[in-house]
Amino acid sequence: MSSVHTLHRLDPGAGARDLRRTGLHPDHWYPLARSRDLKPGKTLGVSFGGEPIVLVRPEQGEVFALEDRCAHRQVPLHLGVVKGERLLCGYHCWAYNRAGECVNVPYLDEGHTQPNGVRGYPCREAYGFVFVFTGQPSLAASVPFPDLPFYSNPQYKSRLLDRKIGCHYSFMHENLMDMNHQYLHRSLMGSIRATLLDVREGDDWLEVDYTFARAAGKQPLGERFMIGRGQNEEAKGQDLMTIRTGYPYQTLKFWTGGDTEPALDLWNIYVPTDREQRSNQTYGLIMIRRPGIPGLIHLLWPFIFWFTEGIFSQDRKIVEAEQRAYDQQGADLNQEVFPAIRRLKALLARRGVPLGDCPV
Repeated sequence: MSSVHTLHRLDPGAGARDLRRTGLHPDHWYPLARSRDLKPGKTLGVSFGGEPIVLVRPEQGEVFALEDRCAHRQVPLHLGVVKGERLLCGYHCWAYNRAGECVNVPYLDEGHTQPNGVRGYPCREAYGFVFVFTGQPSLAASVPFPDLPFYSNPQYKSRLLDRKIGCHYSFMHENLMDMNHQYLHRSLMGSIRATLLDVREGDDWLEVDYTFARAAGKQPLGERFMIGRGQNEEAKGQDLMTIRTGYPYQTLKFWTGGDTEPALDLWNIYVPTDREQRSNQTYGLIMIRRPGIPGLIHLLWPFIFWFTEGIFSQDRKIVEAEQRAYDQQGADLNQEVFPAIRRLKALLARRGVPLGDCPV
């Protein structure tokens, strides 16, 4: 047996569960929409792992989330009407409150017991997103909510990310954490060599440290504007990138040499949209430290936007190609040789749930 196949066989958790058929665990807070896309007095149909959810924003009061199926005929509730803090089904006008209880059927006699309602989901808004706790409601208060301190820091400018990508969420985690794929971005970044410095892990998290060197070419303007000085310029210390999967979220922070605050802070979550979880809605925030000159970040923003869009586009094409290869082959035949990614795959398989068992 070849050494490569031996490495594949020795992957932590290999053979125990097919990661590409492992569902994202629902017992977490997930953004399911941008706040701006849910207008007052309106509804918005979204989903988690193929389970339909309706988001409701009353004219007054907080957003709430319900199962997007009327208990009567199972038609989507997002086709209904918001009236006060009730959602009226657009078919027979059954009325539901923010907890999902059926509180009125207009054609029932007075005193008649109301029918069963629909599932209600814990819901809250933060960071420009509507978050829903998609798992057991009783756990919502005890499960940590994402903490993004740089989002409200006036020293940083934020960009919200929102794009649908045709692959299993695990390919997204692997793509970001494995900085050995810099060759993919050679047209935008030139020749970059990544050096792994350290790997640390716990039961529900894994993080890696990298530093980088430019092997050839000049630093592109978009990259320079995002992280400050160029790789070839004299630095007080070593540049450092830390990428962390703290299940189910993923973050990337980059410090230029000698700095105590990151020049770049990226937060991502990959929300599965279909039952087989072969596609995901990637939501994220990229927070970039402002230069010392007031207002300069606004002039630089178009260059930063162009650069990041180029990187995201290349990543999107490659992970969707990985998903197509998996679908064509019917199995994960990857011969993974990078220890950090082997550990990451084990973490995602360990913390996830078999797709048939997703308790949503």
